[in-house]
Order: sequence, then structure tokens, then C-alpha cells
Amino acid sequence: MHIRHHDSQDYPDSIAEQEALVADILAGKAESSLIFTQHPPVYTIGTSGSEQDVLHRTVGGERIDVYASGRGGEVTYHGPGQLICYVIADLRRHQDLHQHVHRLEQMMINTLAEFGVQAGRDERGIGVWVDGKKIAAIGVRCRKWITYHGIALNIDPDLTHFSGIVACGMTDSPVTSMQALGIETNRQAVEAVITRHSSIFDKGL
Repeated sequence: MHIRHHDSQDYPDSIAEQEALVADILAGKAESSLIFTQHPPVYTIGTSGSEQDVLHRTVGGERIDVYASGRGGEVTYHGPGQLICYVIADLRRHQDLHQHVHRLEQMMINTLAEFGVQAGRDERGIGVWVDGKKIAAIGVRCRKWITYHGIALNIDPDLTHFSGIVACGMTDSPVTSMQALGIETNRQAVEAVITRHSSIFDKGL
């Protein structure tokens, strides 16, 4: 996979970049890519979500923008301290979207294990969980078997910002972060481990 890094991006700019990459892959001008980025505080509404799940647009005195998103899933939060991993993958040879989501989850599970976090899946929904709390949210979109969107991993975000939404359709907002679990690390270290584990996608490209 081609790796791209952004210190931070406005959410609409990141969507525009991904859609351009999808078009370029379909035209034979680009390859599958992994984009690392971060967003200013924003609530995004997936195709299964509703604006009714945005409870407050101001949390702790901070105004949080709201955007409709073409990804699957409901409403979630993105913000500083959260590592965004967008996976733009060509699945035309192996047309299995469920397997793609499973690999996204497994990439995060493998990554967190290296930091001493025993994460896994949970019957409550897609994503990566630790002791009943979600540490990484996953949502994807597929266009002509090119997937985009991806993963939001909580390293050390302001978890109070999740109180402004019904996160992923769950009223109890069960979220956690690496920092909340006592893991002291930084974005660069996490990116390096994720990059190594992104080889899980090699068989599907």
C-alpha cells in the first residue's frame, strides 16, 4: 500500500482526497493507499445514522461541526488525539466487503496487542473493543469494489466530546482510549505499528 501522512485535515478535504484516489484507481492511475490523518472536532453521520443522534453541537464550550458522511454506520466523533486511518483498497479481484472490514478490525487488534492492550470484537457492533468499550470505530464505503473511509483509533482524544452524540447508536456511549487504559504513546509510534500490520491487506489487493 502507498502510505500518505497528513498532520491534520478538515473533514471535507479528506473526503475529497479519498474520492479522487478512488477515481484514479478505477482509471488505473493510482494504487491502494493508507492515509493517516487527524481532524478538528467533528461529528459525522453515516448512512445508518440520523441528525437526531447529534444531541449537542457545543460541548465544553467548543463548537463541533457536523457533516453527513457516505460511510456505513451511524454517528461518531473525530478530533485531536484520534488517529484516522483511511484505507483505499482495490477489492475487484477479491470482492468480499465483510472480509475487508474483518481485516480492518484485525489490523487494529494486532496493533493494540503490541502496546499491551488486549482488544477484540464485540457482539454490540463493528469495531475494536476493550472490556466492553469501543477503542476504534470502523465505517467504510465501496464504489465499484474500491473501498474508502476506514478506522478511527482513540489514542488520547477528549472523550467528553462523545457525550454530544449517540455514538454508533449506543446511548451509553461506551468509548475508551489508549490513554484511558494507561498506555502512554504518541501518534508516530502507533502509525509505525499500523503500517507494519497493514500487510494483512496484501492478499486482498
